[in-house]
Amino acid sequence: MIGFLIKKTFFDLWDNMFRAVLVNLGFIISLAACVFILSLTANAQFLFYPAMLIGILWLCVYLSAAALSLSSISDYKTFGFSDFFKNMKAVWPIGLLFGFIVFVIFLVTTTVIPFYLNIESMIGVLFASVIFWTFAVALLSFQFFLAIRSRLDAKPMKIIKKCFIIFFDNPGFSIFSFFHNIIILIISVFLALLFPGPAGILLYLDEALRLRLLKYDYLEANPDANRKKIPWDALLIDEREKTGTRSFKSFIFPWKD
Repeated sequence: MIGFLIKKTFFDLWDNMFRAVLVNLGFIISLAACVFILSLTANAQFLFYPAMLIGILWLCVYLSAAALSLSSISDYKTFGFSDFFKNMKAVWPIGLLFGFIVFVIFLVTTTVIPFYLNIESMIGVLFASVIFWTFAVALLSFQFFLAIRSRLDAKPMKIIKKCFIIFFDNPGFSIFSFFHNIIILIISVFLALLFPGPAGILLYLDEALRLRLLKYDYLEANPDANRKKIPWDALLIDEREKTGTRSFKSFIFPWKD
């Protein structure tokens, strides 16, 4: 399943490279604006954190619209500028919630954990360890937040609940997805975040959730089935037919096929 997931994500991303680059370019411009504003408030502590919060909120609203738009690519469709702005109007409340979650996680990792470690006692280390592992679980769970909003539910509490359900039911897959996206981010840095960039990560997470949901459809239809032995080859037959196979030549010179 993982091999097909990576293949399908790459195919879909390559086929929609222009859209992905535009989405990434919008994110880069937004990020640059946020960094510039933060540089102006660096010496004013009472302005720095509010400015950072506003910047994170905007970036998360933007990513929420991008995630909802890119989900159409997972479904073998496409999207345009009008779709993107329409999606932004639909998801901005969830984007703000996601931004607050990201901001809280940032504060915990940069302020709370160092505070307990500086106590220099076993109690401090214990509290820091508990907070760290809670943060790790939250990070692995919330990586699917925007994909769940795009595919499953628009209600905030249900999205949060399903984030943790997906993680605890698929811990290995969640950990793999996290490190996969770290690698994608590192690769993207060498390409100025233009490709694969944030769009590539969002698309992968949407593809991952979309294919993972096939498991739950199967278990719902077969309640006595072994949850540890999912017949992925059978479940992915239609997806493999739709995705197809390609040669290296078809990637470089698609018009010659």
